[in-house]
Amino acid sequence: MVMLNVSQAVSASSPEARSSLTGGPIIFFDGECGLCDRFVQFVLRHDPGSHFRFAPLQGKTFSAYRAELGRTAENTVVLLDEQGFHVRSRAAFRVLSRLGWPWSALGRAGRLIPRPLADLGYRLVARLRYWLFGKVNACIMPAMGRDRFLP
Repeated sequence: MVMLNVSQAVSASSPEARSSLTGGPIIFFDGECGLCDRFVQFVLRHDPGSHFRFAPLQGKTFSAYRAELGRTAENTVVLLDEQGFHVRSRAAFRVLSRLGWPWSALGRAGRLIPRPLADLGYRLVARLRYWLFGKVNACIMPAMGRDRFLP
């Protein structure tokens, strides 16, 4: 499983890590990617408990972690939750597993797929995402849930 523990990137006992997670898990996404924008909108619609917060990979919030994550975080979705950092398919499946039915079942089932195989599919879509889904100039900010977006 590709997972960077919080202790590897930012100590779980550090004030920065604690303050980052106080409001819930953070989904870091490519703020210029049309597919990523759709994924964020999807999560907003299907997150019944409003657990997730969002921040673009190009933003200030993620820049605090960029050095620790290095190239691992390029062209991918990154999830920071209480168990650490998760990237690519593992991040997507973990997000889905926390959403309402039927997405939670799909997320749990997806986590059973061997990581190399799931990440192969993820990387293929990531390479084609701009061609398939285009680029966005700015993230669509929903009327409700704006407080869940970090800079």
